[in-house]
Amino acid sequence: MEALEAELRPYRNTHHTYTHLPERGRRRQEILAEMRELAGREEPKWRSGYASGSVYHGGADHIEFLNEVYAINSQSNPLHPELWPSAVKYEAEVVAMTASMLGGGEEGAQGVCGTISSGGTESILLAMRTYRDQARAERKITDPEMVVPVSAHAAFDKAAHYFDIRLVPVPLDSAFRADVEAAARLVSSNTVAVVASAPGFPHGVIDPVDELSELARRHGIGCHVDCCLGGFVLPWAERLGYAVPPFDFRLPGVTSMSADTHKFGYAAKGTSVVLYRTNLLRRFQYYRNATWMGGLYYSPTFAGSRSGALGAEAWAAMLAFGQEGYTAATKALLETAATIRAGIEGIPELEVLGDPLWVIAFGSDDIDVYAVMDQMNSRGWSLNGLQNPPAAHICVTLRHCQQGVAERFVADLEASVQVVRRLPGGRGVMAPIYGMAGATKTRATVEELLERYGDLQFKA
Repeated sequence: MEALEAELRPYRNTHHTYTHLPERGRRRQEILAEMRELAGREEPKWRSGYASGSVYHGGADHIEFLNEVYAINSQSNPLHPELWPSAVKYEAEVVAMTASMLGGGEEGAQGVCGTISSGGTESILLAMRTYRDQARAERKITDPEMVVPVSAHAAFDKAAHYFDIRLVPVPLDSAFRADVEAAARLVSSNTVAVVASAPGFPHGVIDPVDELSELARRHGIGCHVDCCLGGFVLPWAERLGYAVPPFDFRLPGVTSMSADTHKFGYAAKGTSVVLYRTNLLRRFQYYRNATWMGGLYYSPTFAGSRSGALGAEAWAAMLAFGQEGYTAATKALLETAATIRAGIEGIPELEVLGDPLWVIAFGSDDIDVYAVMDQMNSRGWSLNGLQNPPAAHICVTLRHCQQGVAERFVADLEASVQVVRRLPGGRGVMAPIYGMAGATKTRATVEELLERYGDLQFKA
């Protein structure tokens, strides 16, 4: 809480806080000047490559290009295709190109289709609700379950919470991949879907998608592959000769996937693609109402009105990169990640978890990794804290491919470890929070803290 309050304090102390509409509107140039000043405070950290994930491209020319695309399409709304047929064109082609990239053109998978969503979380929520409704309609299941690795994204737990689906957790093996034998034991007559990650957010490890999807196929149920992080990296990594295990629609048991255009697709924030093997499955995602007094109503995703400019930006980014551009970007990304991984492995107190390509998690049996994270934060780095086991990760992006950034990360990490070695007690600020979160009896307490964190974010 204190960290967030400290971050927000300079903004609230130096700028007027609005809790009511001003009596008269402010001059537009004043508003723009204030926004430029606020953005200027935030920009150096991510632009200089200190952030894990968050900004995946960030080049000035690319940002300017996407901003121009947005300006051209700022008024478009896919809810009204009669007014903006271009918005429909852009989104349909983004879906088609993504499907083709992920095995949708292969034999047995030519019918792959999908929709655009607002991000990976919505793509996952849509897929899980689709499986729930399919099972209800076709198998009369009223107590749906989904078999989900404990390393899968929290969006699956969110889907379980929203849609009254029981989440059945699958443990991990020693390589931090989903344990297939355990998953097989957990499938029941109420299972509507089996989940795999390629890769998982915490450790950057790819689950055994081939075995999990085959398990689902044998039981006649769906298999969703969360490829939000990997969808726009793994196809090109495979082309470059990296050892990428099978993960997409080329596997007959894979029935849906999610891939984020706004991550390594290098589009602006606010778009993801959810894909289905068949149109018959996708139809369970749609909402339609033939009896509303306002007329016939249909929407393919959770939103009604939404910005067509975001879909246009995804379309423009994909066309601007093309296969050659994505391959070159992936080459730079993976080479930089290899430098960072080697640097972490060269620090005796730290251990890389699993066998990641570009989302690199590290833990330690010798020192408090959260204290290391605190030290990295004091040096300007923004890393992701993990738990069970205690760890931190860096998601490598094109921002880290700038000259000297990987070397700076490794040097700062080595210095941070040296400081933590000398700390009395050796514990970091985050250690008590993560330790409390790991105890079942105190989970409610930690979730109350998270609620307060949310309240603080929305306080003017």
